[in-house]
Amino acid sequence: MLFNSYIFVLLFLPLCVLLYFLLNKWQMMAANVLLLGMSLWFYGYLNPSYLAIICSSIVINYLLCFWMRREERAGARKAILIMGIIVNLGILGYFKYADFFLSNVNAVFRTDFPLLRIALPLGISFFTFQQISFVADTYQRKAAAADFITYACYVSFFPQLVAGPIVTQDEFLPQFQDPEKRKVNWDNLANGCWLFVLGLAKKIMIADVFGLVVDTGYPVIANLNSPSALFLIFSYTMQIYFDFSGYCDMAMGIGKMFNIVLPVNFNSPYQAIGIADFWSRWHITLTRFFTRYVYIPLGGNRKGKVRTYVNVMIIFLLSGLWHGANWTFVFWGGLHGVLMMIARATKTTLEKIPKLVRWAFTFLFVNIAWVFFRAESFAQAFELLGRVFTGGWGGLPFYFTACFEPKGLEVILQRLPLSNLMPSILTFGFVAVTCFITFFTKNARERVEQGKLTVWKAIVAAGLLVWCVLSFENVSAFLYFNF
Repeated sequence: MLFNSYIFVLLFLPLCVLLYFLLNKWQMMAANVLLLGMSLWFYGYLNPSYLAIICSSIVINYLLCFWMRREERAGARKAILIMGIIVNLGILGYFKYADFFLSNVNAVFRTDFPLLRIALPLGISFFTFQQISFVADTYQRKAAAADFITYACYVSFFPQLVAGPIVTQDEFLPQFQDPEKRKVNWDNLANGCWLFVLGLAKKIMIADVFGLVVDTGYPVIANLNSPSALFLIFSYTMQIYFDFSGYCDMAMGIGKMFNIVLPVNFNSPYQAIGIADFWSRWHITLTRFFTRYVYIPLGGNRKGKVRTYVNVMIIFLLSGLWHGANWTFVFWGGLHGVLMMIARATKTTLEKIPKLVRWAFTFLFVNIAWVFFRAESFAQAFELLGRVFTGGWGGLPFYFTACFEPKGLEVILQRLPLSNLMPSILTFGFVAVTCFITFFTKNARERVEQGKLTVWKAIVAAGLLVWCVLSFENVSAFLYFNF
């Protein structure tokens, strides 16, 4: 089920919130069972077969942690930990990387193993990492005991189930088990709705518009001139930004409605003034997971510079591979890893460079790296980058500017003065407003946290919600559903 769908906004979410708080007045366990059932309905709505995977994963991990808590022998506990990691990575590897592995084996050894063509279950990367963190915390005796239903709710909590954030048990369980948080908090409910609507608007009114440019431009890269190639690269940069940012806002907003504070996962990353700053703002919980459960166990920065750089590169290569089973993703991660190592080695020198220059370089680098992230192959990525320098001068094609024309208003626009220039004017205006929001304003979460929901904001929220709902006919999935 998608956040940006009729059934979610008009039925699922209001019904879930209403029944959850009503049942909490009677019995917390009944509310937990309801939330678990609704979360599984949410997850299996588009493909019920996914339920077998997530339910099996939940049962296996709960039993492993149950066993580990009762095991006192250090060697046995470590064996259970290793077993848990292998099982989780094995499930993830089978569904996400089996064909990637087979295709590479075929390419290297000239074999002809048939590909399995396995459909990637939604959110498997997210709920697998979340359970690995629980298993690791249980081994370190950091995880509090939880009954099966509570644990299942922790894994399947629908606001963050399919695209994060990756929530640790110490963030979720104390809140979920607090009786005071089972009562309706009208401020949280109002602010949660406000944040949800802002995120929904980001997705539908900005990300999906740039997404039209991206979907139109990538199949015809060979026909693009230099400005159009640059604009295509910029469009994907903005699409993934507002798509992921919008999802994070909606997830946090829904969490607030249930009095659950989810960790910040996105914090204006395009305002970063360095690559380290960027990764402290983009997909924050993924960076935290790799730091806590991979980088530090590998030795972190405690074993000399060379080992530190190796550990940094390992983390970024894994991050790239986590995002997708393609060498382009690994290369994307490697690019970030290389720049991170350079930044660490030249930290003192970089601090002397003006912040504006550092910001411009960081944003330029991120734009270039996103090309490899989006491209289906290295050939396509290099073709697009090549068109920047060899495409020649010219304006944006009509199929780009048409993406920014409000649907249903074409007749009115044609009757306005300078109607022939209107597509270009609308495109420029849309990009200018988007850039202002991205680079110079507070993000939606900060706005909600620092101000109360006034009558004026409520009116704006209602207007945005109506606009978004009317746009659901052009609904699109979130980009991070693919990862």
